[in-house]
Amino acid sequence: MNAIIENMKTRRSVRAFKNDPVPEALLEQIVEAGTYAASGHDRQPWVIITVTQKEMRDRLSQVNATFLEHPVKDPFYNAPAIIIVLTRTDVPTHIPDGTLAIGNMMLAAHSLGLGSCWINRAREEFQMPEWQEWLASLGIEGAYEGIGHLAVGYPEGPLPQARPRKEQRTYWVK
Repeated sequence: MNAIIENMKTRRSVRAFKNDPVPEALLEQIVEAGTYAASGHDRQPWVIITVTQKEMRDRLSQVNATFLEHPVKDPFYNAPAIIIVLTRTDVPTHIPDGTLAIGNMMLAAHSLGLGSCWINRAREEFQMPEWQEWLASLGIEGAYEGIGHLAVGYPEGPLPQARPRKEQRTYWVK
C-alpha cells in the first residue's frame, strides 16, 4: 500500500502521553507540514504557535478546561507540546484552511512516531482578553480566530485499533 495512505489509515488520536519532551527538530517538521496545507487561493491565513514551556502549557490547559461541560484535570492529556492554529478572519476560507493545517500536522506527527490529538475550544479561548494580550505580546495582532490546539507527544501505550468504517458513507455516480 502507498506509504501516505497507510499513514492516514493508521493514525489515531492519542489521549495518553509520556512526559518525555519532544525534540524541537521534530516539532519544526510537524509545523512545517502544517504550512504546506492547501488553502483557499493559497492565502495561507494561519499563525501557528508551538508551546513547550510547561507553565504556559499548563495555563492553556487550565483555561481550556473551563469551557468543558464536565471539566477534566488536563484536556491536553499530559502532552508536553501544544501547537495552536489561528487563522485570519478576513479570509473567507479561514476555518477549512486552518483545519487542513491541523490535519497535515497530525499526519506528520504520526509519520515521525509521535501521537497527537486535536483539542477544540481554541476559538473560545482566544476570544478572551487575556489571550488576545498574549498574542499581542508575541507580535500577533489583528483579527484571528482560534481553530484548534494540537496536543503532541510520545504515546503512553500502543495506538488504539481503528473502528470499522461505517458502511454506506461513500457513493459513486458513474
